[in-house]
Amino acid sequence: MVVARRQVLVQLDDELVAQLDLVSAALGTSRSELLRRGARAVIEAERLADADRRLQVGYRRQPQDPSLVEAARQLAARTGPAW
Repeated sequence: MVVARRQVLVQLDDELVAQLDLVSAALGTSRSELLRRGARAVIEAERLADADRRLQVGYRRQPQDPSLVEAARQLAARTGPAW
């Protein structure tokens, strides 16, 4: 399967390029692949942070019932693994 790609010009300082080259060589991959992985990681982190922000907004609009929180805490204490 061929994936269409677009070339994008990115300006990096010499030190960052040198570090990218070291890491990409250690991982046996290209600098481009390493940058793609980094971009995906940043996008996923932002997606998770956005979901967390939306969850917080929802709880501020309708706070949890303290009795439900306590019941869940007790249940988790009883059903959690015995370390």
